[in-house]
This record gives sequence, structure tokens and C-alpha cells, in this order.
Amino acid sequence: MGSPSPRQPLRLGLTGGMGCGKSAAAGIFRELGFGVVESDAIVRELWKNDPAVKSASIKRWGDQVLTEDNHIDRRKIAELVFASPQELEWLEGLLHPLVRSRWATQLAASPLQDWVVEIPLLFEKNLASEFNLTLCIASSPALQAVRLAARGLSPLEIAARQSRQWPLSQKIERADRVVFNDGSLDFLRREIVY
Repeated sequence: MGSPSPRQPLRLGLTGGMGCGKSAAAGIFRELGFGVVESDAIVRELWKNDPAVKSASIKRWGDQVLTEDNHIDRRKIAELVFASPQELEWLEGLLHPLVRSRWATQLAASPLQDWVVEIPLLFEKNLASEFNLTLCIASSPALQAVRLAARGLSPLEIAARQSRQWPLSQKIERADRVVFNDGSLDFLRREIVY
């Protein structure tokens, strides 16, 4: 009888609808000792610290995408890209390869670590095959709307952004596992742990 084969590290692709609690779930995984990569955090870091991303954005849209203190105005860019499929496609072409490279580099640097990579467009961008498990965080539409409104998004902004993603039902169907997040943070933690 041979020795047991070593356990393969977990590579979990975390997705879900807007306002469903992907970031909260990522935080719980972090508390549990997983390495966590949040795609949205990488995008925020690129806007803030990558001169090439800032320069390309200004070249594309002009100074209208700058705040008074010369930073990228993410809200203004959101207005532009969610109103035009062509502008969204351009932006995704700029950012997505950089984001993917960042998370792939982090995973490669710690190959024995269990990792959770939060990717809002996991299925839309055909990235599920990069992971050995996918998890969709879901919530009721009413609760999603409340959470997104609390972030300052209007109903029109919510609808525009949601129209650029697959319906939550489609993500639920594709995911290996689904966690419904209509309760408290403690409830979400219990759903993830068990």
C-alpha cells in the first residue's frame, strides 16, 4: 500500500450577482486562511497606480474622466462604459488582461496555498476552467437593489450594469456550488463553512 497522494490546493472561482455579497464571502474565506484575490480591488489599484492605464483612459475619453485632484473618476467611466457596448468592450480589453495576469501571478507565487479568486464575470469571460471549483453568491433581487442603492447607485445605473452581466439564474446554473446570501454576515459565514 503506497502513501496517500498529496492534497491538491483548492482554486475556487468566486462569482455572483451585483450586490449579492461576493466581497463579504471573500472576506470570510480570508478569515479561514485562504489566499484571496479580488478582481475589483485589482482594478481600483490599476486606476490609482498604473500610469499606462490612466494615460490610455485619458487618451480615450479626455479629461472628463479625471477628478479635480487629477485621479481617475471611476464613476464617470462607469457612466461612459455602461452606456455604450463599444466603450465597455474597449475598457475590458484594457483591464481584463492586466487583472488576469495579476491574479495568475499571485497564485503561481504560492502554488500550495488554497486560493479564492473573486471574478464578477467568471462565466461570461469563460474563466471557469481556470478553477477546480466555482461558487456563486446569490441574493434576492429586492435585497440586491437595497444593497446597490446603499452604494449610491440609482435604479437606472443598476439596470445598466446588470444588463452587461449574465442573469443571476444563469450563473447559479453554471456554478458548482451556490450560497444564498439573504441573511446576516454570520448566516453567510455558516453557509460557506458548512
